[in-house]
Amino acid sequence: MTLILRNVQKAVHLDLQVFKNEINTLRELFQVHQYEMSVICVEKEYIQSLNRKYRGLDEPTDVLAFPFHECDVPGKLPGLEDINTELNQLGDIVLCLPYIADQCKQNNEKLNTGNILPVMVTHGICHLIGYDHETQKQWREMYNTELNILTTFNHLTGKNCKPLLGVGH
Repeated sequence: MTLILRNVQKAVHLDLQVFKNEINTLRELFQVHQYEMSVICVEKEYIQSLNRKYRGLDEPTDVLAFPFHECDVPGKLPGLEDINTELNQLGDIVLCLPYIADQCKQNNEKLNTGNILPVMVTHGICHLIGYDHETQKQWREMYNTELNILTTFNHLTGKNCKPLLGVGH
């Protein structure tokens, strides 16, 4: 199904075609390619306004996810046969590339969009399919899912992506 990818930020260079291919690979690995989803790359001010409105945190962040479906069991989405075909949406992921670049600088890392953006999308897709990291049990479950997906992604692409979940997440 359709992937909508928009880059409305100007601070960080992004090869949209490469990124789109990576997102589609991740969608296949998560087995959610039959659902429509969008990924939008935004400036700090915009993600801060979303974070304030939806999470009550008046600060920018790296990734926000807005799932279309509620999942009773993480990773188990309704089958397309169970939903109206007009509602076959997975949800939206919002990435703040300038914030991500700043975080890389603070950690004395060079921003490598090829290795960090697939991690951010993986994290976002996990949230779209019902994973969370509010408790230790949830954190472990989401971390293991991210690790499994990224290990396979790395094998397919030759990249060196590691799960986002760690200190601060």
